[in-house]
Order: sequence, then C-alpha cells, then structure tokens
Amino acid sequence: MVITLRPEATPEQIHGVEARLRDLGFQVVRAPSPGPIVLAAVGEGTLPALAEMRAMPGVAEARSIPEPFKLASRSFRNETSVLKIGDVSIGGPEVILMAGPCTIESEEQMVRTAAAVRQAGARVLRGGAFKPRTSPYSFQGLGEEGLKLIRRVADANGLLVISEIMDKSQLGLMERYVDILQVGARNMQNFSLLRELGKTQKAVMVKRGLSATVDEWLMSAEYVISGGNDRVIVCERGIRAYETYTRNTLDLNAVAVAKSLSHLPVIVDPSHAVGVREKVVPLARAAVAVGADGLLIEVHYDPERAICDGQQSLYPEQLMGLAKQLRQIADAVGRTF
Repeated sequence: MVITLRPEATPEQIHGVEARLRDLGFQVVRAPSPGPIVLAAVGEGTLPALAEMRAMPGVAEARSIPEPFKLASRSFRNETSVLKIGDVSIGGPEVILMAGPCTIESEEQMVRTAAAVRQAGARVLRGGAFKPRTSPYSFQGLGEEGLKLIRRVADANGLLVISEIMDKSQLGLMERYVDILQVGARNMQNFSLLRELGKTQKAVMVKRGLSATVDEWLMSAEYVISGGNDRVIVCERGIRAYETYTRNTLDLNAVAVAKSLSHLPVIVDPSHAVGVREKVVPLARAAVAVGADGLLIEVHYDPERAICDGQQSLYPEQLMGLAKQLRQIADAVGRTF
C-alpha cells in the first residue's frame, strides 16, 4: 500500500498513520522524493481497507501496490531514482559508461586500460578482484591486492570503482575500496548476500540471472532495498537461450520493461550478453537507444593476452569509436553522454 500525505499534514498526523501501519504488522518506508510525504507499507501485515487509511487525518491518497517488488516499483516512486556518487549521477540525463577489464591482472594492465577508458569518457572503472569461474582451476582473482590496485588507478584518473562481491564475508573489505558493489548473475538469488547488502551505504548493482524473469530480477533488488539500502541499480547482461553463435542473448525487451515497472536505474552489459568483440558495439548502441541509463563494457589494452574474457573485450580504440557514436544516439533520445 502507498499512502500520500497532505502537504499540510502535521507531525502528529504523520506519526499516527505510521503507528497504525506498524500496529497492523507492516514495515513503513518513506519515499526519498521531494514534495508531500509518501509512505509504503510492506511486509506480511494485515491490509486495512483503503477507505480506512484515506479517512485518517493528514492522508491525501491511499492505494495498493500491484507489483510484488513494492519498493522498487513505480507505484511507490514514480520518478526515476538518481544515484549520486561523488560527481557522477546514475539514472539522470547522462548515460554513464562503466568500462575496464574483466579481471584485475597487473599494474601495467590497469594503468593503461584506465587511462584509455577515461579518455573515451568513462566515469566508472570496472575490474574483478574476486572472480566466479566455472572451473576451479581458472584464475580466481588477486583479492585485496587487486582492490588496492584498482582503487589507486581509478583515483589517479578521476574514476569511480565497480567490482563484484561474491560473498557476504567480503563486504567489510570491499567497502574500503569500491564505490559500487556488483552482484553477479550467479549470485542474483544469493539472498543472504542481498540481505547483507541492504545494510551497507554503498551503491549496489544487481545483475540479472542467466534465466531469471524480470519479476525475479527486480525482486532481488527488492531484497536490498527492503534491508534499508535504496542505492540500487539493476543490470541486464543477457540471458541463456537456444542460440549458440553468441555467449548469451541480450534481452532489450527487459530493459524497456524494467524502465516502465521500476524507478531503479538500468545498466546494460553488452560484453557478457554477446561474448564476441565485434558484436559488442552494435548492442551497446541499441541499449542506449532503448533507454539504458548506462553501459558496462569490458576493455583491455591487449585482449589477446587477457587472462579471461579477452574474446569479448574491446580494444581502447574501439571504445573511442563507440563513444563518438553513443554521443549521437544519446542526443537523439534526449540524453547526454
């Protein structure tokens, strides 16, 4: 249920509405938006009649939330959320580019790649310090040394840092180095991790699972928000389908659907979606055209020698060329880049 209070509602009236909802067993959440106070009643409480809530002093409107993802829905908050991290705003008019290597390998790799992505207009440097690999024998990441390296290189180039968190035990460590905590596709329904991320003040990006529906994807984001952290982004990274020519299938339908159902910023990862270097550029263009708030792209200064995902990593010059095209597309759809 969503309750909108009158602009002239007194503190006593607001407290009375909140107290009534808590008495009924609900968690009460205020929408972080300007204007009149908007409350959401979520949880397993006993729903009162809408007429009862509308009749309470100070209440302007009361209505139900039809979506299962209550706090992530536009029924609760109609305007798109804008996450401000330093001088970067995600979800606003600017399409945000997040770019960098799949995994942090060495100082030379990070220094050269960071300089290249910054020149192309990226605002966020990506790079994995902990890597979820299908084979237990594959490179698993540099751990804390990798986090220290990406933080140092990002700061030198005026970039934010996004990196993947794989387990709730890593949260304290990663909070020291990372601006955006990425939940990978394999962890989209790791509910104990999602609950823990609800307690942090860091921004969280939840990637869509390999076969997840849009409802399941947004419900994973709801886990984080319901825990108290509304600084959440969702990321479409391709789903597993019958096609074998590409790594996954980029679901641009889901981008448009998520944008209509949810106020959360939507990022697209064309690198993991297609898994083929020469196909990343056209998918990135399409993602911006369909309304994505940003892109997460793998870039490596020497992808042929990359430890992982070199086949889908762009060369720096390819990213520069893509950036020029994205500026034109963003302008055509009323955005900036």
